[in-house]
Amino acid sequence: MRRPLLLGLVLLLAGCIGATTESSAPIDQTAPGTWTTFAPLLTARQEVAVAAFNGYVFLIGGFGEGAEPVDTVEFYDPRENRWAPRAPLPVPLHHTAAAVAANRLFVVGGFTGGRVRWTPSAAVYEYDFLRDAWMPRAEMPTPRGALAAASLDGRIHALGGSADEATGAHEVYDPVTNRWTPANPLPTARDHLAAVSFQGRVWALGGRTSFWGQQYANVDIYDPTTDSWRTGTPLPTGRGGIAAAVLGDRIYVFGGEAPLRIFRATEMYEAAGNRWIAKEPMPAPRHGIGAAVVGTRIYIPGGGTRPGFAATIVHDGYTP
Repeated sequence: MRRPLLLGLVLLLAGCIGATTESSAPIDQTAPGTWTTFAPLLTARQEVAVAAFNGYVFLIGGFGEGAEPVDTVEFYDPRENRWAPRAPLPVPLHHTAAAVAANRLFVVGGFTGGRVRWTPSAAVYEYDFLRDAWMPRAEMPTPRGALAAASLDGRIHALGGSADEATGAHEVYDPVTNRWTPANPLPTARDHLAAVSFQGRVWALGGRTSFWGQQYANVDIYDPTTDSWRTGTPLPTGRGGIAAAVLGDRIYVFGGEAPLRIFRATEMYEAAGNRWIAKEPMPAPRHGIGAAVVGTRIYIPGGGTRPGFAATIVHDGYTP
């Protein structure tokens, strides 16, 4: 795989290049929302998996300093504004995905390996909160990293990602039976996308074919009752490495990167108007991030602060 060679070039360029980009959507002047900076991470990292579970924010795997994958798991307690370590993953993983289904936390796919070679993983792990332990579960049919995962009706939809190239793979995991089943593939193969469950559908947002390749603004909406996709209102700007979350009756998308650009954008999808609206930009532009909702706030821990590799301990929260 050529990704580590490309990563080296990106690291060289990103050290001195990288325009910061805000949203091109109409700005909401009446209710832009507010950002708050919270306790920093215990360790800097990006290309992480993030999930809200049992009232905590879980930060899982990723690239640590030196562009090497880590097995580190930390969780954040919003009530005490502090991070604490939890049991590490069985193996170091970056570009993995996390989702909660049937009140159980799962990590799906990702890449192993760092500077020398990235190997796509089909591994699935479940976290036991009481025992503070990870347990292997049935592997995905399609090994891949830089995928997205969303939970709907007690099942996890694993979408897109990449092995040797971007894929449109769409596979569904049932925690009750511990089985995977294939579903209608994404209309456009891509990786570094985000996914959420909204209005009884799975929404796949943004993504790309590669760092230098096509950057997608696509929003595709999957209906599980008909196993079909329809096209939604596209993002204001195509990009990968974004985070997305649902709070109330809105979808929020944060950050991201495109070649030699990094985004501060905070954008909200308003279903009533079928449009994207720009909100207060992120204090620190980032990509390789995830989002977790606890209460009325969306938490965005870690990420890369420049295109390519630039892991950070920054941890911000957005309140609409």
